[in-house]
Amino acid sequence: MENETLKIFDEHGNQTGVATREEVHRIGYWHETFHCWFVSREKGIDYIYFQIRSDLKKDFPNLFDITVAGHILAHETVGDGIREVKEELGMDVSYDELVPLGVIKDCIIQEDFIDKELCNVFLYPYKKTINDYKLQKEEVSGIVKAEFNAFCELWSGEKEEIPVAGFELNQAGEKIPLHRMAGKNSFVSHENTYFETVIKLIKKTIE
Repeated sequence: MENETLKIFDEHGNQTGVATREEVHRIGYWHETFHCWFVSREKGIDYIYFQIRSDLKKDFPNLFDITVAGHILAHETVGDGIREVKEELGMDVSYDELVPLGVIKDCIIQEDFIDKELCNVFLYPYKKTINDYKLQKEEVSGIVKAEFNAFCELWSGEKEEIPVAGFELNQAGEKIPLHRMAGKNSFVSHENTYFETVIKLIKKTIE
């Protein structure tokens, strides 16, 4: 996986070449990713879904993250990112079903990891139940949802924690119900501006 090649860009979004995934994160090149947020409306209430990153993941294990996300490889188009939905969540979703929200910059810098993403962000109106997810447990160990308004309040600072509910997989791959409180530190440390922009765009779309 570290030898996969990705297109690299300058800060203005102009492609400057290609590099391996390892180089991209070691040197800190801007690169393209695919982000898809699942939302649903149940009994008049809007919900947003988060994946739980597997404890096998090198980066940010066990934290809540975007419903589905992944890198766009050097030979791929943005539309090819839809493969991540099938790979991670076991869902057959077509690119035409997604609502494009635009490209949002996001930068995560850690001691030995620089992740500068040009995130191609999409919304997917989810119509099934939470139990219909079929997870790739090496990547995703569970799915939870929260009321969208509560998620907005968490990121605006109005609430310190919000309730989430869903399931996680045990060692045998069985779905175990999960109900807990989650604060900002329960999520992958995307920039606040990333979350704030996503929230604003989702609000416009679902109103």
